[in-house]
Amino acid sequence: MRTLLFGFVLSSSALCAQDLVVIALEPFASGLLDPVDIAHCGDERLFIVEQAGTIRIVDPAGNVSTTPFLDIVDRVNSGGEKGCLGLAFAPDYATSGKFYVHYTTGDASLISHVSRFTVTADPNVADPDSEELIYSLNQPVSNHNGGDVDFGPDGYLYIGFGDGGSQGDPNAHGQDLTDVLGDILRIDVSGATGYTIPADNPWVGAVGDTLPQIWASGLRNPWRWGFDALTGDLWIGDVGQNLYEEVDFWPAGDNSGPNFGWRCYEGFETFNTEDCSGEENYVQPVSVHTHASGWNAVIGGRVYRGGEFPRLFGRYLYADNTPYTGWYSLRPDGSGGFIKESVKPIAPISISGIGENSALELFAVDVGDGTLYRVVDKCPMPAPVIMQINGTLTSTTADSYTWLLNGDTIDGATTQTIMIDEVGDYQVVAGFDPDCERTSEVLQVIQLGVKDFRTAAFQVYPSPTRDLIMLSGIPLLSTKVRVMDLGGRTMIEQAINGKARPTLDLSGLANGNYLVGVLAADGTLLQQRKVMVQH
Repeated sequence: MRTLLFGFVLSSSALCAQDLVVIALEPFASGLLDPVDIAHCGDERLFIVEQAGTIRIVDPAGNVSTTPFLDIVDRVNSGGEKGCLGLAFAPDYATSGKFYVHYTTGDASLISHVSRFTVTADPNVADPDSEELIYSLNQPVSNHNGGDVDFGPDGYLYIGFGDGGSQGDPNAHGQDLTDVLGDILRIDVSGATGYTIPADNPWVGAVGDTLPQIWASGLRNPWRWGFDALTGDLWIGDVGQNLYEEVDFWPAGDNSGPNFGWRCYEGFETFNTEDCSGEENYVQPVSVHTHASGWNAVIGGRVYRGGEFPRLFGRYLYADNTPYTGWYSLRPDGSGGFIKESVKPIAPISISGIGENSALELFAVDVGDGTLYRVVDKCPMPAPVIMQINGTLTSTTADSYTWLLNGDTIDGATTQTIMIDEVGDYQVVAGFDPDCERTSEVLQVIQLGVKDFRTAAFQVYPSPTRDLIMLSGIPLLSTKVRVMDLGGRTMIEQAINGKARPTLDLSGLANGNYLVGVLAADGTLLQQRKVMVQH
């Protein structure tokens, strides 16, 4: 009687390691002039705001329109932190053709304008003469103009203004509710002209000179911010003073008037607490980066809600505008907070804006070289899957392999297949070129024993097959059979129903190799074999 060492193996996704996520920036379009913002109107086009006063269309193939969608260069004062800065399309743009532009104008006295424009009969050309001024603000100096504008999930228009510039907010505009500097406004522009104040704005009915259009305060220079397309939560990149850059968060539906703390606080530290109230009255940032670490000006981003890169889903992605400092993400920690992680290798790119297309895939613009980039998962390949065959463990194919037992590297275990030498939790870290690693789920080997070769072995035949396969030698505990691709995705699953030799129809699968496994009632993988489909 011949015998073979074997292991009882359990799969445990709960013990799966958290692979580091790294993004890449793929050039998508070029030839843009000082791009600063990205927007979409609900179709496949992207609209890129150029600081001098033009808006250009980029089609799905990455072609940039030669004729601007809008040209208001003649009325824009551009340069430094001035210019055409923000764009938002009305929620009903498909029928109304209306959109909103935030820009600075004027010479001796700088003025911020938020204006409504209308598209012409040509969907690729807007009418510059259709401008209706919705809101204007005299700026004390030329910097800290904010500039972003966006529609919230409630259908109202939100407008961001900086603190009026200079250094250290000398007039404490960020804490002054009698002016809109350092604030985010919330207005209703659904009427035929002008705007009204939503009844649930936090300062509606306040006494004195408090402005009812203010929705949030305590901001220094909210250059780029936006709403989570799924939840409606607000994320703000607020550019700091001398020491800190911060990201702020506010949940959807809460109109209680958040105060984000400037100039009382910069990041988590006090800055100028004259006439400030207690710390509990201010909203602390969810992420802070120091200038000492190389950061210069935070560029607020978006929460990834696209469908192409599952590992990015739910992560808020943002960057610094300075080359060689990189990108970061914030993901929920399960306890109401966020985990901050670096997701981008250092690269010589001067990010000025981050936005999404109608499919909620992310893009970024480089104000330095005029390139529009597509934000992608650099390592989108599926995690490896471990197959147990008698006394061995085999990983799906990769470029390199590092095996772990109970979280520790197994010396010399760097091949695709290893022998099971002891009980414990096994994983494999698969390497893919270039510079990508993915980690398998844990396989728990809970008992070693002997297997009698007189017992019929689990078999799957024929292989290759055009359509039908038959299973034989099925372990007694088996209750169902599962067919997976080599990336571990389930393609077919059906009950065995006590059949000694069940059959499966694989005619609906594409040509290629698959794993056929039998499972116990609790989902434990008992045995699996490889089969080739070849129609």
